[in-house]
Amino acid sequence: MTSPVIHRVATLDLAVRPVVWPFAEERRAEIEAHFAEKQRERPKIWNGRVLLGRDAVFTDGHLAATYFETDFASFLAWRDWGFPDPAVFNGFGMGALRASDGAFVLGEMSHHTVNAGRIYFPSGTPDLDDVRDGALDIPGSVIREIAEETGLFPANYAAEADWHCVVSGRAIAMIQILNLDLPGETVRARIEANLAEQHEPELSAIHLVRGMDDLAPTMPRFVTAFIAQQFASR
Repeated sequence: MTSPVIHRVATLDLAVRPVVWPFAEERRAEIEAHFAEKQRERPKIWNGRVLLGRDAVFTDGHLAATYFETDFASFLAWRDWGFPDPAVFNGFGMGALRASDGAFVLGEMSHHTVNAGRIYFPSGTPDLDDVRDGALDIPGSVIREIAEETGLFPANYAAEADWHCVVSGRAIAMIQILNLDLPGETVRARIEANLAEQHEPELSAIHLVRGMDDLAPTMPRFVTAFIAQQFASR
């Protein structure tokens, strides 16, 4: 398995276009059976519409790619079966919340989600609500996911201009650092209070990462690679 590669970019050009995905068409019956099995395991998941990418190109601080619409069942099967179409990637935005004392703030996914137990920054698979004027609005997606998962809003943090695009296998995590004017423990307590008010929160726990010893096996490689780079640059 190759190590993640990190590109620091200033601009994202992510056009959304109609594309027929042969994988989703040709393996429809298998995909539906797979999703039905996953729903039996976690009844809360639903087969909404999501966006996947292809043709990613990094040039001179710029990322360009094409996104297309598909159903969540096809995305899940493609992911679970080892990414049988290598031309496609899962590209999503993440908000790397960083407290005033340097701690990164991550969430652990709840048991009812498809990524139960995984620990990472607030994020989500892009969907049609993230499309603006024919393009995927990753900054808007990050704002939405941060608000939904943590109860924090743009007034609570200062977003850095650049994006750290971590390419790991068939995933591209577009990570933006969001600086908070509060120490880590205070941020954790605030988010936990917000989660306690939700009927069925997406997050089950909040984790603070202050150094490499705080990394866990349940953190994806694109998250640990990004954090390692950040600590190495201090």
